[in-house]
Amino acid sequence: MSSLPRNSARSPGKSEGRDVADTLTREQRRKCMAAIRGKDTKPEMIVRSITHRLGYRYGLHAADLPGKPDMVFRLRRAVVFVHGCYWHMHTCKRGRSTPATNTKFWRTKREGNRRRDRAACAALRSAGWRVLKVWECECSPAKRPRLIERLARFLQDCEPSRPSRRRGVRPHA
Repeated sequence: MSSLPRNSARSPGKSEGRDVADTLTREQRRKCMAAIRGKDTKPEMIVRSITHRLGYRYGLHAADLPGKPDMVFRLRRAVVFVHGCYWHMHTCKRGRSTPATNTKFWRTKREGNRRRDRAACAALRSAGWRVLKVWECECSPAKRPRLIERLARFLQDCEPSRPSRRRGVRPHA
């Protein structure tokens, strides 16, 4: 057995010379994974900022809609999901990567995310909502002009529904 520290490239207990992909201890990895947020992520904040600068107002994480969309434009009957490439298995480099340890668990988890995404989008579309998915990789500074154009086109194409004329009823944004 080697005298390498626990966070080295080779884990004690494994045969010498066999590289292990994860260089963190279980506790370090647990803390890293626990720190990953599901709401208010950097890509989500970028999309919100762009949308706000375009002049659109929205609601956040509507629990009454399938999949709890990240952004909801009720008058336009439109929703935006901002997906992390790794977690939702995008076709980009980050989304195609697979962990070398605990592979079965992560494959099952990520495929479950994709199934849930498809079901939520289908339910929203069948209820008359327009759906836009924005991927984490699209939020990079190099791709941001194209993202701005895509968001603007999506929201312009969604005609706002007429607000209610009943007294005291205010439409939601």
